[in-house]
Amino acid sequence: MNGELIWVLSLLAIAVVLFATGKVRMDAVALFVIVAFVLSGTLTLPEAFSGFSDPNVILIAALFIIGDGLVRTGVATVDGTWLGKMAGSSEIKMLVLLMITVAGLGAFMSSTGVVAIFIPVVLSVSMHMQTSPSRLMMPLSFAGLISGMMTLVATPPNLVVNSELLREGLHGFNFFSVTPLGVVVLALGIVYMLVMRFMLKGDAPGQQAGKRRTFR
Repeated sequence: MNGELIWVLSLLAIAVVLFATGKVRMDAVALFVIVAFVLSGTLTLPEAFSGFSDPNVILIAALFIIGDGLVRTGVATVDGTWLGKMAGSSEIKMLVLLMITVAGLGAFMSSTGVVAIFIPVVLSVSMHMQTSPSRLMMPLSFAGLISGMMTLVATPPNLVVNSELLREGLHGFNFFSVTPLGVVVLALGIVYMLVMRFMLKGDAPGQQAGKRRTFR
């Protein structure tokens, strides 16, 4: 192991520690690493800033803007309200509609943002149904993960792989190339959660009553 490799691994380890502690802003840590690589001669200046010209970076930034627009215009909130009305008091219907809706929205915006939007909806519906939130929180999380398989732009790794394929002169993915696989995985995920939900026991009646009094 030569000195340059040790330097690179050490710097990356420092960056991981700073990311984990959260004491320094992530963007500041990233810029620090880039500057350190340039000053040490590990990277040239054009190499250090080549990533900013990558179309994937611009596309991911644009997707965050689109996702924030969906939140600010109330589209995501309307979906949550509609979901509660359609499901009524049926837990099975709620589970299926929840996973389909979250996976659908997550195909075009940040899955983390979608999950965050639907957490209050799930809590509210769980109180209405007098059931444990865990019976819907787990399907919500699963649907957020599966949404990354729905479209090309659903998750950054899809874009990175597509970019590398094009760079090597190979045929890249279309926007909906991964959608058939994503739909199959989503269907299997729904079936799995419908079966496994019986293992997610609800709270005791006394706990449910206590929670209802707390939220009131």
